[in-house]
Amino acid sequence: MVAFGLFQKLPMNLPIQGITISLLLSYAVLPIVSHPYVAQLTDTLIVPGERVDKVKKNTSEQDLIKLFGTSHLVDKTIPGAEGEGSNPATQVNLSQGRSLLIVWRDSTRSHPAYIKILGPAWKTPEGIGIGTPLGELRRKLGDFKLYGLGWDYSGTILLQSSYLSRYQGKLVLQVGTTTAAANKFPQDYKAVSGEKTFSAADPHWKSLGVKITQMTVILP
Repeated sequence: MVAFGLFQKLPMNLPIQGITISLLLSYAVLPIVSHPYVAQLTDTLIVPGERVDKVKKNTSEQDLIKLFGTSHLVDKTIPGAEGEGSNPATQVNLSQGRSLLIVWRDSTRSHPAYIKILGPAWKTPEGIGIGTPLGELRRKLGDFKLYGLGWDYSGTILLQSSYLSRYQGKLVLQVGTTTAAANKFPQDYKAVSGEKTFSAADPHWKSLGVKITQMTVILP
């Protein structure tokens, strides 16, 4: 059960297991070769805890080959939580903002542990996806709590404090800002940084242009 080593370092009061921010930085999308299923892929729905498109908790790497074709798949080994250990993964490179990173429970690559959303096309039933701005999140989640910026669990939304508490243990949402915004508004950035929780209504967020930068779908 290698993949679950990612989750053991989280603070006890984190609602669900988060993933370190550096995980996605090196995942470049490769050239895409046509595949029949990919060409007709229109279901970009995330059902937290259940599926991302046709990828479910019992989907194997062989199933991914049948769905997407080998030309869209890249096997990876990614670092565990806080750089400890490693985890087998498969990146699904799709056009039109639909790429995924599937992290497996173990080296058999037969059951996903969680899925990292790499493209903005994927949405929850509420319309939440990569790039959703803080203002829209507040309309959909209420005045929730989230962790401060600038550490391993930077910007992680505490879903149990939101209208979507039913997704706790099934979905991880993290927000972030750009380096340019942090440099332009250093006092605002500092005011909402650190290993503590803040309200989404805190006025210091506004100038930073905060939006969803990471989504992780847990498949229990």
